[in-house]
Amino acid sequence: MSRTLVVGDIHGGLKALEQVLERAKVTDKDKLIFLGDYVDGWSESSQVINALIELSQKQECIFIKGNHDLYCEEWLAFGHKPEMWLLNGGVATMESYADYSDEEIDKHLEFFGQMHNYYTDEQNRLFIHAGYSSMHGPEKEMHSSNYRWDRTLWETAVALDTRIEKDSLQYPKRLLLFNEIFIGHTPTLHLGVSYPLNKANVWNIDTGAAFTGVVSIMDIDTKEFWQSEPLPGLYPDEKGRNP
Repeated sequence: MSRTLVVGDIHGGLKALEQVLERAKVTDKDKLIFLGDYVDGWSESSQVINALIELSQKQECIFIKGNHDLYCEEWLAFGHKPEMWLLNGGVATMESYADYSDEEIDKHLEFFGQMHNYYTDEQNRLFIHAGYSSMHGPEKEMHSSNYRWDRTLWETAVALDTRIEKDSLQYPKRLLLFNEIFIGHTPTLHLGVSYPLNKANVWNIDTGAAFTGVVSIMDIDTKEFWQSEPLPGLYPDEKGRNP
């Protein structure tokens, strides 16, 4: 039976990606929705992109673009190297591309260019890297950067008083637009856990792969999930984005 599986942030951890796909027993009948941030952190960012391209040739995949993916794309295309990127995993990503030909880089740029800002399925479930600020939904967002940088959607869900009914005027309008919302971007480690976390109708699948956490994959219907080993153990000679 086919499943729809959502995958959280990867951050250059190819070993973790391969491990979690194996643990979830993913087949080519499964639909995979990736929430972004494929690069920046561990040493195999370009190799992660290669793996995702290969995967997309075997089965249905949706790729959302994260903020780190945009950084990488703009470096590959224009040579942009903002200090914030270099300090947050960009150096490791650049090193992973050291031996790539122009043809290989063009292939990756084509892949980055085909990524989505967000995706909505037939059951009115939204998949987006970070969030959106407009109470009218992501399609009405004034600043596209919010798709990749916003944290207020998740903070709103986390802080929401569960006693407030959905028909109350106090209930956040943004949370009423979709049946469920799946995000990455803000590690659940910030709330002291390393597993997919649900607040209101928002599911956060970023389980801290860039730091001391893991890569997670979840069945969006059953909510069963699988996880890799913690990334520092898979890359013992590296720091990732840890201090």
